[in-house]
Amino acid sequence: MNPTALDHVDADFTDGQLAAAASLMRLVAEPLRLRLLCLLAEGEADVTTLTGRAGAARPAVSQQLARLRVGGLIAAQKTGRRMVYRLRGGHVRSLIREVMAHADHLVGGHPEHD
Repeated sequence: MNPTALDHVDADFTDGQLAAAASLMRLVAEPLRLRLLCLLAEGEADVTTLTGRAGAARPAVSQQLARLRVGGLIAAQKTGRRMVYRLRGGHVRSLIREVMAHADHLVGGHPEHD
């Protein structure tokens, strides 16, 4: 199986791959973390910017950013005195795009499609 070019979901995954995917889904399954990922999908940002745009308390944002960083979904780079966060690659961006498109279909009552 070529995991970089999946055109369909295949059941031929290892236990390690399935465990990693389940862990990833648990990490994304928290509203503030998901909002932060959506914001970072628009481009890199620092904690102050993310706090303002997410409408959440700075300690909560910092805590969730740390979880996302440890989970491998985002990266952080110190720029002067600021820590700037970004998504770690196109797979994360695609995941967020697909999750939010599916949620839009569920909430909006849109018909299913491939």
